[in-house]
Amino acid sequence: MTEPRSILSLTGADVIPFLQGLVSNDLRHLDRSAVHTALLTPQGKYLADFFVIGRPDGALIDVDARLEQDLVRRLSMYKLRADVTIAPSPEGVICGTGPAPDGALSDPRHPGMGWRLYGTDLPPQPDGIDWDALRVAHVVPATLVELIPNESYILEAGFERLHGVDFRKGCYVGQEVTARMKHKTELKRGLVRVAIAGTPPAPGTAIETGAGREVGRLTTVSGQAGLAMLRLDHAAEDLHAGGARITLGPDPA
Repeated sequence: MTEPRSILSLTGADVIPFLQGLVSNDLRHLDRSAVHTALLTPQGKYLADFFVIGRPDGALIDVDARLEQDLVRRLSMYKLRADVTIAPSPEGVICGTGPAPDGALSDPRHPGMGWRLYGTDLPPQPDGIDWDALRVAHVVPATLVELIPNESYILEAGFERLHGVDFRKGCYVGQEVTARMKHKTELKRGLVRVAIAGTPPAPGTAIETGAGREVGRLTTVSGQAGLAMLRLDHAAEDLHAGGARITLGPDPA
């Protein structure tokens, strides 16, 4: 966790069915774990990703603070007459790796991403954790880095592998486009881990073929490795970003 988080409290009798009809993942697993999910546009494009945590009176939403206002606005727009109240929560969150404290929940995206602890009287956030290195190792996209509102598609960002989408849960906003991308098309782009030979370029640097054709961009750099959104049909070609050579892989840890 590198960016501030906002914790929202959703209370009322309709919280779970309300969210279930909106988000990409199945919230019937909230009794066992946190659920990572996304809110999409009707055209299937990403708007926000967040964790949902079950509570006796409803649920918490753990979202990047920079997306809080827009998420609250959109949830309020969909709420209509549902018995759902949305408000800031007094709870906070800390994240870490290694042995988890009592009450912590495993990060549902990947075991290597550690744990998340929610509450009102939390210890300090553990420091010294290189979250970008962990994300690169496990190919985990970050909000507003690899996940861009009104632009990204969650399947290209790896949400199926990271348990962020459920294809059997039924309808939700953007479900038709997402299902069509899964079952009727072959993804042309995807988030991949790359090895960098040479001086690591800055995130955002274009990835080009030897002929100078742009086929992707570096999104995160950690040492001699990084994440890139890449045209998959060019992944085996001679690729460069800035003055560095780019090769695909290895596969996510």
